[in-house]
Amino acid sequence: MANDKDYEREKKKLEDLIELLDSIKGRHTELVTVLIPAGYNVNSVTRQIESEKSTASNIKSASTRKNVIAALDMIIRELKVMKQTPPNGLAIFCGNISTREGDSDIQLWVHEMPKPLKTKIYRCDQEFVLEPLKEMVAIEEVYGLLVIDRQHATIGLLEGKNIKVLHKLSSGVPGKIRAGGQSSQRFHRITEGLAKEFFRRVADEMKKIFFDMPKLKGILIGGPIPTKEEFLEEGNLVTKLKEKVIGVKDIGYVDEHGLELLVEDSQEIISKQELILEKKFVEKFFDALGKGKPPSVYGEEKTRVALERGAVEILMMSKNWDRDKEKELEQMAERIGAEVVVISRDHTDGEQFFNLTRGVGAILRFALE
Repeated sequence: MANDKDYEREKKKLEDLIELLDSIKGRHTELVTVLIPAGYNVNSVTRQIESEKSTASNIKSASTRKNVIAALDMIIRELKVMKQTPPNGLAIFCGNISTREGDSDIQLWVHEMPKPLKTKIYRCDQEFVLEPLKEMVAIEEVYGLLVIDRQHATIGLLEGKNIKVLHKLSSGVPGKIRAGGQSSQRFHRITEGLAKEFFRRVADEMKKIFFDMPKLKGILIGGPIPTKEEFLEEGNLVTKLKEKVIGVKDIGYVDEHGLELLVEDSQEIISKQELILEKKFVEKFFDALGKGKPPSVYGEEKTRVALERGAVEILMMSKNWDRDKEKELEQMAERIGAEVVVISRDHTDGEQFFNLTRGVGAILRFALE
């Protein structure tokens, strides 16, 4: 891809295609999947499909045989106009998608890959083969999260836009002690021992969860002063994970809310994470809405007018707002070179954006008269 923006746009198109194809289930084995890896000879694939067409003539059911052969013919025609496989490979899906017995509705999807495809597949089945494509658009980076004080700890994961709670621990360390003298000193030694044992339990749990996690980009730790620092010093966190700690933040909560605050306070560190990027776009939109500079609009009707006049700089749509309208507005945006941002509703900012705009809004290049 030419740049990150182009890649994200192509990735979004592939995600939409996967979602659509995943919803299609054939009544019989009439759905054909052809995946061609990057660098593979397209003529070899064409010859293979022609051979599969001969095999398909032996299918007992007349209607299934007719539909499979029709799908293979459509794929062969598509392949024959290609001189070579696209740089990153190609995915072709074709088959009878009619839900009514005896009816035929042969549809074809051809998609160039945003990243090199490594898998070669030909399959005729009741559903399309989508796993290689799902792996391609899967989240590539995750961040481990820990919020901790002397009484409690919550381990979580930032995965794309979602913050997940993975494990909660309690120490049994008592709070402040009012006793004085030797009793106080003895109690202090006991609580220090309990705290260190708790830190080690937390470190052991983090090792179980994070040590062999291949997509782990880094670990963020939050908590009150000086507990989080004590944990790093005395918790015996294994070196591999200690080296993954990329941020330590002062956080007053050690529950789910604490994880959210930790992510919020670590925006600069994980600025490329989808959740943070989405929040920045929403903040920019609401800021523009309040100040009127740059101009902005929301709602389908006003946004559509802005697109028609070429005034849109950034088109923003809530995820799964309206599939058909989403694609139509996205195509309009691409024609005028506008950036397209999809906002999930998995976080508060995304929900606020949807509630105000009913799913669509835009930051403009210039004001509409």
